[in-house]
Amino acid sequence: MSDDQPAREPIGEDARIDALDKRLDAAREREEQRNRPKMGVEADASYRMGNRVLAELIAGIGGGAFIGWVIDHFAGTSPAGLLVVMALGTFAAFRNIIRMASQRPD
Repeated sequence: MSDDQPAREPIGEDARIDALDKRLDAAREREEQRNRPKMGVEADASYRMGNRVLAELIAGIGGGAFIGWVIDHFAGTSPAGLLVVMALGTFAAFRNIIRMASQRPD
């Protein structure tokens, strides 16, 4: 390898390439802004909604199972009360989640 200059001169920049570079940079900037994690009000609202959905599921299923177990314990109707009341709790939880999802955001 020698320190000789290349056989050809580099091609001069074309105005179309410059314009394309500018457009690509602008598109990358827009894409980065669009994909940045949202911090602030929107992220907090989504986090609260997720926690509320989780609480509804746990309360509906767990509460129904507990109340059904108590009914079975005192009435002597082992697994029937547990299954029926737990199914009702699950139904109520999903109904509440669907109701929350269909509400218009404030």
